[in-house]
Amino acid sequence: MATGFDISTVSFPPTELPVEWSLADLRRHLGGIPLKRIRLYPPPGMATEEDAIAVRERDGAICEVIDGILVEKVMSSYESVLALLIGQWLNAFLEKNPLGVALGADGMLRILPKRTRVPDISFIRWERFPKRKLPRDRVFAVAPDLAIEILSPGNTPAEIALKLKDYFRAGTRLVWVTDPERRTARVYTSPDDFTQIKESGALDGGEVLPGFRIKLKELFSRVPRE
Repeated sequence: MATGFDISTVSFPPTELPVEWSLADLRRHLGGIPLKRIRLYPPPGMATEEDAIAVRERDGAICEVIDGILVEKVMSSYESVLALLIGQWLNAFLEKNPLGVALGADGMLRILPKRTRVPDISFIRWERFPKRKLPRDRVFAVAPDLAIEILSPGNTPAEIALKLKDYFRAGTRLVWVTDPERRTARVYTSPDDFTQIKESGALDGGEVLPGFRIKLKELFSRVPRE
């Protein structure tokens, strides 16, 4: 029976993943995320960006590629609305201040050799692109200057900690992690250094996006929920 997968082309072990690992080890490696978010085809350790693109085109799911593992992103409708609103405000700011480009929740970025991340919103300054022009590649090989993550119920603290390490190791300068449940946010300048923002406070672009601010109260009041 044809499977669409030619095992004769595979060398074992396929990656640097330890051969003795169980699913529990794999899950722990990815930050304790729910198993339903870990795709088993292609086999863990063998997935590529092309596989992630194929998944998106086939069923609409957005996957990151972590050490050759397809990890499905999780975002509910409410978080999607928040992300879209932030993206609208960011693009409106960039129209008047053309400092770079913004990508949405399907903008894949190869930030490290074995890490293709997909922030909910990302901003990349023009200086990061050769000749200040966007490449034709389907996946940009560049780290965002600002990465914005909006927490969903399926995210885990360990997963977010891994994302932060990846972003800053790759050269990201600022990460916003917004928590809709608590109506708060954290502004990270390194994996361990952050400022807690209350609902009465505001997210500030700092040196990455001078002049760009989002008041959390205004953000959450624009998309009220029960």
